[in-house]
Amino acid sequence: MKKTKLLALGLLLMCLQSCCPFLVDCENSDDDPVFSRYRPILLDRSNFENSVSLKNPTSINTSGKIYIKDDLLFINEVHKGFHIYDNSNPSSPTPIKFLEVPGSTDLAIRDNMIYINQATDLIAVEYDTTNGITITKRVINIFPELRSPDGFLPYNIPENNVVIGWTLIN
Repeated sequence: MKKTKLLALGLLLMCLQSCCPFLVDCENSDDDPVFSRYRPILLDRSNFENSVSLKNPTSINTSGKIYIKDDLLFINEVHKGFHIYDNSNPSSPTPIKFLEVPGSTDLAIRDNMIYINQATDLIAVEYDTTNGITITKRVINIFPELRSPDGFLPYNIPENNVVIGWTLIN
C-alpha cells in the first residue's frame, strides 16, 4: 500500500512539473507568468470601423491567400488588406489598387460582393474599378480575437478596442 501511495505521489509530482512551461517561465524562474512574445496592435472601435479604404498599389511584404474573380486577382497582405491586380493577362498581372482593411485575414467573393474577415468583424464590400468601394454591411464581433503568432489570445484589451495585428517585442 505504501509503494502505491509513493508511486501515485511521484506521478502527480511529475505531472505538475510538466505543467511548468504553461504556468511560469521555468528557465528564469522568477514566478513571472509566460506571455506572448508579441504585443497586440490596437485600433479603437470607431477608427476600426472607418479604416477600410482604397489606396494606390503597394509592394507585397507578407502575402496570404490569393483569390481570382473574373479578371481581378486579390492577394492578401496579412492583417493589412488586399492587393488588387488586373489579371486579364495572367502571365503579367498589373497592380490596380490596394484595399486597406486593417486586421484582415480572409475574403470570399460571391457575384460582385466581397466578404472580408476584418479582425472580429465581417464586412461586405462592393468593388468597382471605376467607382471604388462601398461597404454595404458590417456584422460586429462575429469572429474571435486575433491570436498572436505564437498562439496567445490577447489580454487586458481596453474596452472599445480591436486587435488588428501583432508586433514582436524585442
